[in-house]
Amino acid sequence: MTSEPQTSPDDVVIVSGARTPQGRMGGQLATLSAVDLGAAALRGAIERAGIEPDAIDHVMMGHVVQAGCGQNPARQTAVAAGVPLTSPATTINRVCLSGSSAIIEAVRLLRTGEADLVAAGGQESMTNAPHLLPGARVGYRFGDASVVDSLGADGLTDAFSGEAMGLLTERDASAAGIDRDAQDALAARSHRRADHAQRTGLLTEEIVPVHVRSRRGESEVAADEGVRPESTAETLGRLRAAFASEGAITAGNSSPISDGAAALLLTTRAQASRLGLPVLARIAGFAQIAGPDTGLLDKPALAIRLACRRAGVDVARLDVLEVNEAFAAVAIQTARLLDLPDERLNALGGAVALGHPIGASGARIVFSAAMQLRRLHDAAVGTDAGDDTHWAAIGICGGGGQGDALVLSSQ
Repeated sequence: MTSEPQTSPDDVVIVSGARTPQGRMGGQLATLSAVDLGAAALRGAIERAGIEPDAIDHVMMGHVVQAGCGQNPARQTAVAAGVPLTSPATTINRVCLSGSSAIIEAVRLLRTGEADLVAAGGQESMTNAPHLLPGARVGYRFGDASVVDSLGADGLTDAFSGEAMGLLTERDASAAGIDRDAQDALAARSHRRADHAQRTGLLTEEIVPVHVRSRRGESEVAADEGVRPESTAETLGRLRAAFASEGAITAGNSSPISDGAAALLLTTRAQASRLGLPVLARIAGFAQIAGPDTGLLDKPALAIRLACRRAGVDVARLDVLEVNEAFAAVAIQTARLLDLPDERLNALGGAVALGHPIGASGARIVFSAAMQLRRLHDAAVGTDAGDDTHWAAIGICGGGGQGDALVLSSQ
C-alpha cells in the first residue's frame, strides 16, 4: 500500500532542466559536437534556474561514443557552459544508461553530502562518431585492412555475442509473442503523440533552441527532427525487416540514430529553499539492475519494479511512465509486465519519434517525467486532489543486458 510521502530537508530534488532538440543522423545538428550539444543543454538549465554557474559543485554527463572527442567530454561541456574549473566533472559510459546513471550518481553525491548542487545529464552526437583503423598504430603488413565504425562497435553491438542489439531484441520479442502489428501500432502512436506534444507546446517547454552555423549563415533549431505525424501502422507495415529476413523489427519501429543532449540541476530540498529554487520533482528512489541475459526487452520493467519497491509506491499508482523506446518492442513489454494502461506510457511520444541519442536519452526522459509531474501538480492545485502526490517512473535498457529506473514524486 502506498503512503503519502513526508517531505524532508534532505530530499533530493530536481530544480531545473533543459534539453536540445534532437536531430536525425546527418541532419539539422550534424555540425555540432556532443560537447556543443551538452553545453547548450547545461547553459539552458542554469539560465532557467537563474543561478550563477559557480554554484554547481560537480557535473556528471553521460556520453557513449567518446573516441576523438578529447579528454573527459563532461569537463569540456562544463567549462563551455561557464562552470568554473574548480568544479569537478565526470563522464559516464553505461551505453544507453549513461544519462540516467549520471543522474543516479548525482543523487548519491547529494545524499552523502559531498555536494550541494549537481548538474547531471547526457550528450551524444551519433552523426560525428568516427571510423577507426585498428592496428594502424603498429603498422599494417600484407593484405587488406578494415575500417571499424565506432558507433556500431561501441554503441549498438552486444560486446558478448557480437550481434546487433536489434537482433537480440528481435529474438526476445518473438519469444515474448510481440508481433509486427503491435510494434508498428506503438511506433505510429509514438509519432502521433509527439506531433501533438509539439503542436501544443509541451515539448517546447523542455527544449532550448540551438544555433547552427553553416555556409548559408546561422539558423535556429528549436524542434525535434524525427517526428513524422504522417506515419501510420499501415505505412510502417510496408517497411522491410531490419535484422532478420522474416523479422518484425524495422527502421520504422526502432529509434533512429540521433544527436542531442539534456541536463538537469539537482540539489536537496533545504538547499533549494535557501536558493529560492522551485522544485520540479523529488527523486523518490532508483534502481540499477543487470541480467540474467544480455538482452534489452525486460530490463526497464525489472528496474522499475525494484525502484518502486524502494520508493514505497505501488506500480499501479504511477501517473506517468517514460520508457525509452530503443525499440517499440521494449516499451510494449514494459507496459505488459507492469500491467499499466497505454495512456500512461510515453504520453508525449517516445524515442521512436523523438530520437535516441544514446548518451542523453536517460536524462531526457527523467526531465520529461519531471515536467509532466509538475503540470499534473499545478493542475490539481485548488481542487479536491490538490494535496495528492503524483508519481512517475522512468525505465531504460542498456547494452550488455542492464537497466536503470528512477521514481519521481510531485512532492
